[in-house]
Amino acid sequence: MKHPPPKDLQLISLTPTKNECWIIEKFIAAAKMWAQRVIIADQGSNDGTLEAIQSAPGVEAVINDSPIFDEVHRQRLLIDKARSVPGRRVLIALDADEFLSANSMESSEWQKIYEAKPGTVLRFRWVNILPGFKRAWIPDQRKRCGFIDDGSPHSGKRIHNQRVPGGPEAPVLDLHEIVLLHFQYVSWERMRRKHRWYQTWEHLNNLKNQPLQIYRQYNHMHGSWKEHEMFDVKPEWFDGFDKAGIDFRSLTCEPITWWDKEVIELLRRHGPDHFRRLAIWDADWNKLASQMGLKDIDLSDPRSVFEKCIHVMLEKSQNHRTNLGVRAFEKFLRATGW
Repeated sequence: MKHPPPKDLQLISLTPTKNECWIIEKFIAAAKMWAQRVIIADQGSNDGTLEAIQSAPGVEAVINDSPIFDEVHRQRLLIDKARSVPGRRVLIALDADEFLSANSMESSEWQKIYEAKPGTVLRFRWVNILPGFKRAWIPDQRKRCGFIDDGSPHSGKRIHNQRVPGGPEAPVLDLHEIVLLHFQYVSWERMRRKHRWYQTWEHLNNLKNQPLQIYRQYNHMHGSWKEHEMFDVKPEWFDGFDKAGIDFRSLTCEPITWWDKEVIELLRRHGPDHFRRLAIWDADWNKLASQMGLKDIDLSDPRSVFEKCIHVMLEKSQNHRTNLGVRAFEKFLRATGW
């Protein structure tokens, strides 16, 4: 790193995990290229993730024993652990499938980070790498995942919470050269399995979100990205990783993910009919259940022909939501409980 931090300052990587064996070793190797402390809070992994964390030199493992999905809880676990480190702290909160770009190792923007006053929020361009590693979706809105720690309390909501402290009045430092690489979409099938689980979670736990809103939120990758948000992948984002032997192009989806198992359990517990208006029926749940050794259960698609047609129309209209016809269609759906 050409711009090492001052001696009294600690660069700390904060990450929650649950069954991330597909990528965790690459994440640890990449995080240690810039972070002095790598802190990972694992919540009940059973695929070898926790063992990989605990055996990695220089990584601090935290056990998240909460029985429920709660982002605020896991974020506080990580932040509290980081705050046991003396001195000034820069907190960078990443998911296990996110990485600071390789060119960050030599970026002069670190100096701006070191000089930022306590309480400053760091925002990064969120570079969503697409299958093939040629193109990326980079939304206009930056990701706030860094914080010059000042001891501020952290709060929020259970899902899709901001990762670091800092209210709306907090000073902001936008980074341009150092970008946040996100690998969710490189395994398209894995992403789809994740989003099916998110839909079921929202349906059960966030009752104000109706099926229409849930569909729009978790199917945004189907035709709704704007052309000005699509970019070519820059070689410098990866060159340093390639030289370090960190190979992202080999990432693959597990045959059955923990999200599949969770959704199947919810289907068994509540019945498929409870989720009939969610767009989760492109998966063959009976086949997945059979692969898990579950017999004598029926998780067949409960949708009527009409409901299947609605999902088809929602997919086709995903990129035309300002169209008057689409708006009228959505108004009809909301009036009928969608």
